[in-house]
Amino acid sequence: MNTTSLSNPTALVDAAPLDGFADCHVGIMKRLNVLDQLPELLEPAARARRIATDSLAFFSEAIFAHHLDEEKELFPAVLASAQPGEERMRVQAMVERLTREHRILEGLWKVLEKDLKRVARGQDADLDVEEVRALVAAYASHATYEEVDFLPLSETILGRNGNHMAALGLSLHLRHAPQIAAHV
Repeated sequence: MNTTSLSNPTALVDAAPLDGFADCHVGIMKRLNVLDQLPELLEPAARARRIATDSLAFFSEAIFAHHLDEEKELFPAVLASAQPGEERMRVQAMVERLTREHRILEGLWKVLEKDLKRVARGQDADLDVEEVRALVAAYASHATYEEVDFLPLSETILGRNGNHMAALGLSLHLRHAPQIAAHV
């Protein structure tokens, strides 16, 4: 203690309540400084919600439809146009592989879908990073195989007869054309 507080004991008593207020400000500022970090965290959280929402819509609207187009239109057209023997057997093996990969990819998606829905709603989710990476890597491998091996072969096979390519185009168009209600 200094000599001023000994000579004036009321100064010590009077300052103690004020020290408590000053100490509170330290705690308040600590909490406010943490709060000040919140705005910079909101944008990544909002981006995560947008990515999850867009991914849910894209997978259900585009990827499933893409797989269906391939399995109902492209694969049968290429198989039907392939030359009997080695070429048809090769196409059949490729189609079986691609179809099997579709089911695997869709299964990987189903594992992620529940947690992605939670992320899209801004809820806590235990989204498994390794499962996300596995889906992305599996789809990249699938797409590469299809683009490098299957689609060029398909173009060769369907390109032998312009009618086969035109029939595929028409079939795809009809699958995606809006349905018009009949007049009664």
